[in-house]
Amino acid sequence: MSVKLKLKKGDKVIVIAGKNKGKRGEILRVLPKLGRIVVSGVNEVIKHTKPSRTSEGGRITKNAPLAISNVAFFDEKANKPSRVGFRFAENGKKERFSKVSGEVIG
Repeated sequence: MSVKLKLKKGDKVIVIAGKNKGKRGEILRVLPKLGRIVVSGVNEVIKHTKPSRTSEGGRITKNAPLAISNVAFFDEKANKPSRVGFRFAENGKKERFSKVSGEVIG
């Protein structure tokens, strides 16, 4: 179920659906085969671990993956969510851009 992704690691996104709706964060990991992404500070879960020789154990907070369909690229210039488009620059290179402001995404 590999999905063509328009979002990349490091992009700022906003959650548009689910229990974390309205939260913003940066993409930490992209899982294209699962159609999911991991966003910092969003969808945090607590994992209980047993003590072992290497770790103390206890409660560890982790960021769980979110479905890509539940997030939108956050355009900081326009200060609102946006879709991502592709176009070719004058030099012939393909670039991503925000559909709201028209700005090129780094």
